[in-house]
Amino acid sequence: MAVVCPECDNPLDIDVEEVEEGDTLQCEECGVDLEVVGIDPLELAPMEEAGYDDEDPAHLSDEDDE
Repeated sequence: MAVVCPECDNPLDIDVEEVEEGDTLQCEECGVDLEVVGIDPLELAPMEEAGYDDEDPAHLSDEDDE
């Protein structure tokens, strides 16, 4: 089934028989990670980035320094 990337409108050819709700895909055009949020009809949504940046020391507590 042809759907479009919700970020860049690139057409994506996805076989509905091979995906399940909760599966993740990546748009070949813009590289965004997409989650299958619906099967009938096929619906994709950009995945939310969770957590923190490992390179950002702001998440470290000052208590560790004592």
